[in-house]
Amino acid sequence: MSYASSLKELEILPMTLDDLEDICRIEKLSFPSPWPRSQFEKEIQNPFSNKYTARILQDGKKIIVAYIIFWVVEDEAHILNIATHPDFRRRGIAKRLLVFALGRLEEVGVEEVFLEVRRSNVHAQKLYKDFGFKEIGIRKGYYGDNREDAIVMALALEGTP
Repeated sequence: MSYASSLKELEILPMTLDDLEDICRIEKLSFPSPWPRSQFEKEIQNPFSNKYTARILQDGKKIIVAYIIFWVVEDEAHILNIATHPDFRRRGIAKRLLVFALGRLEEVGVEEVFLEVRRSNVHAQKLYKDFGFKEIGIRKGYYGDNREDAIVMALALEGTP
């Protein structure tokens, strides 16, 4: 499966400091232990970090409805954070953001993509499995807020051994 494709109806743009108010709002609505604004500021400055927002047109204004952050180091990538505003979930936005990100990763020669997902987040696990991610391990007590385990998942991109 090739992940490079055109995305209609959804505009995906690099994340900027001007986006952080909206990003932090989505983050707080999405996670029990949201990243602080300072973490997003660090990611914007980090040369290994790729960060994008998904925007739609609503009431004549483009609004941020989702975002993704991933690192690329050599031929590996790590998805650090992806979230969709609760009012816009179950519309395929996260899926389209992942398609975009995986397409970018293929373009720069990434061979394998990794991520962690909460054991209780079955919706995210299903999304990742639909893309071909496989469970490769467990990080016991990974999440600091409640010591929940993280499932480590990996995806080998097309054209890799």
